[in-house]
Amino acid sequence: MTTEGPAAETARAEVRALIAAKGHTVDNARAVAVRLDEAFAAGDLERTPSMDQFLHDLGQALEQDDDQKLGGKSAEAAKFILRAIDRELDRA
Repeated sequence: MTTEGPAAETARAEVRALIAAKGHTVDNARAVAVRLDEAFAAGDLERTPSMDQFLHDLGQALEQDDDQKLGGKSAEAAKFILRAIDRELDRA
């Protein structure tokens, strides 16, 4: 079910802007996850099973030890998952 209203449209637009932002994909992915969590908590968007799975997968791709720097594989995985999140946004 798609959440409607101005808050939902704003949240979708902000998430899409973060996905498309210039910068490192890993940093953008972290910002997307934070913004989506805010939108879900505020009731602006509704979690879907697919979105939950994408966010779980994104968390796995971004997981690192304190002294570890994420490299190309994490960025590629994040980029792929961000595209899936973008497609799912209209259902959230």
